[in-house]
Amino acid sequence: MSVQSAPHRIVFANEKGGTGKSTTAVHVAIALAYQGARVAAIDLDPRQRTLHRYLENRAETMRRRGIVLPGAEFAVYEGETSEGLDRLIDELGARADFVIFDTPGRDDPLARHVATAADTLVTPLNDSFVDFDLIGQVDAESFKVRRLSFYAELIWEARKKRAMATIRDQRREMDWVVVRNRTQHTEARNMRRLDSALTELSKRVGFRIASGLSERVIYRELFPSGLTLLDKGHLGELGTSHLVARQELRTLLASLNLPMPAVRSPEPAAAVQV
Repeated sequence: MSVQSAPHRIVFANEKGGTGKSTTAVHVAIALAYQGARVAAIDLDPRQRTLHRYLENRAETMRRRGIVLPGAEFAVYEGETSEGLDRLIDELGARADFVIFDTPGRDDPLARHVATAADTLVTPLNDSFVDFDLIGQVDAESFKVRRLSFYAELIWEARKKRAMATIRDQRREMDWVVVRNRTQHTEARNMRRLDSALTELSKRVGFRIASGLSERVIYRELFPSGLTLLDKGHLGELGTSHLVARQELRTLLASLNLPMPAVRSPEPAAAVQV
């Protein structure tokens, strides 16, 4: 499938922190780069700047080791206006097949701005009703969905507007994917309740559900070097859990069903001054 002329926007958004959003965003960015896509990454959290720091660490590792790895052109947006952000998106997007956004784990106007314009919106959730509350509220006794959350209503309205403008603007409809991260420690009965609630809400709102990344120490260990599970030959000896985690990542990328460009050589990372 050939990529559209405008870069495909992938927004990782969740108004709650600690869901693996930045980790997932970085690994998807590098996975796309390994497949030859030109990737730009914009960090919208100038305080935490986790995605930006991760990619900075990756660039430093390449410099220190004298190696070249696939990467992304990356920037952190420290402005306050959507107009300034749009200018940065246009600048980076002119050289990219994909623009990836990592948003803050809180309600933020710029996060809303990019979320409502996403081609693919990825919302990572831990398997917890605390996290589920971001998109819907359940009855305390039956665990049936009682109502949509503010965030789900926001995306629902954005998707409806986008659907009406799809033909006119020649853009794809927004694909909303709820990614379930860190599932292995969830108690079985709670897992079934979450399964049921997510399935019910997905039919009502129209998002897809995908399996994400499990809680593993390896993700935290890789941050200082900026390496990812895909960087074979640079990680040392890998155990079984690392290989399983790598397969999880490949499965997640496939489930996102992204429009891949024509095959080209992977490009190294580069920082952009904003």
